[in-house]
Amino acid sequence: MTDPIPLPQGFRAAGVSCGIKSDATKPDLSLFVSDRPCAAAAVFTTNRVCGAPVKVSRERVPSAKTRAVVINSGNANACTGQRGIDDARWMTEQVAAHLDCEARDVLVCSTGVIGHFLPRDKLAAGIPQVVERLAATPAAFADAARGIMTTDTFSKQATREATIDGTSVRVSGAAKGAAMIAPNMATMLAVLMTDAEVSPTEADAMLRHAVDRSFHCISVEGHTSTSDTVILMANGAAAGSLSATGRARVQEMLDDVAMDLSMAIIRDAEGADHLVTIDVRGCRNSEEARQIAKTVADSPLVKTAITGADPNWGRIVSAVGYSGIEVREEEISLAINNLPLYKSGAPLDFDKAAVSRSIRDNRDVSIVIDLTHGNASVRFWTCDLTSEYVRLNSEYTT
Repeated sequence: MTDPIPLPQGFRAAGVSCGIKSDATKPDLSLFVSDRPCAAAAVFTTNRVCGAPVKVSRERVPSAKTRAVVINSGNANACTGQRGIDDARWMTEQVAAHLDCEARDVLVCSTGVIGHFLPRDKLAAGIPQVVERLAATPAAFADAARGIMTTDTFSKQATREATIDGTSVRVSGAAKGAAMIAPNMATMLAVLMTDAEVSPTEADAMLRHAVDRSFHCISVEGHTSTSDTVILMANGAAAGSLSATGRARVQEMLDDVAMDLSMAIIRDAEGADHLVTIDVRGCRNSEEARQIAKTVADSPLVKTAITGADPNWGRIVSAVGYSGIEVREEEISLAINNLPLYKSGAPLDFDKAAVSRSIRDNRDVSIVIDLTHGNASVRFWTCDLTSEYVRLNSEYTT
């Protein structure tokens, strides 16, 4: 059993069930609130078909006076036209009325099935309940983390605490996601909170730094969703202005929390038996390294080979070749689970059974691709592709 995860100072949270999900025992409405105005920033899906909450929240950040994030699960409020936008704004208005703030100071997210209108009657009854349940306790934070889940098998939370400039500072976060996961981004939501004091401009830069090294480096099946959002709220409740050293320490904590949450998402990938770490090294720049890693990570043939513990290295090398990066065969070397299979464009003699056994007997699988172009590298995470993933996603709405 994991230790309870605390909220930063000046934050409260809650999660309740209001009947959006067919299973009334599952929470489906969550609220994260700062008791004082926050600096807030967010990054959103790059899918041009995006949910109404993405459109509404995108207009409201960066901000110096955000108070809350309201999230429903079980319904994505995506591809719902003007009514969906009206419903998303209405959700923020309802929350704002209870918090005595402006509607634009409330951000909104939705996750679940695409193409269904939100049930306003259920939300109208649920929002007062979730406000009433707001608390600063780890239990309330855990309830909120459960309330944003869809196909997740466990809730995802993380925290870091450090003494900075003589004051205790905390960064905590909650996330959801198990499928439709792809860089830039995917069916994932995350709310990150800190009691450090940073400006909206600083919050935006710090969040993007953290996301580039975490949520942008995971992929389940390469399908970019309509809804993904990562929000950072910083309320300054712990202390005053940070020194440059203090701000750098908060960045490290934010990076660590984002990494913990992104790794939890990939470990919870729908139907997955293996967590695959892909290291691409020796590239001209990090962008090329990331493109190669993503191409390998998204290959159904690579993923199914891992499922079957098949050391079919040709699938990996060929994925490097069609990644769009200029590369020659003799510039590529490859190892799986620290066992060299291919070097400088030529196959190596290796014990196929031993490599297969190392994949089959370990949940964690390592793929290392070495090029000869430069010093840039990237680490990327994906999973295998199993029949259980196919079953889950073929029966999602039926």
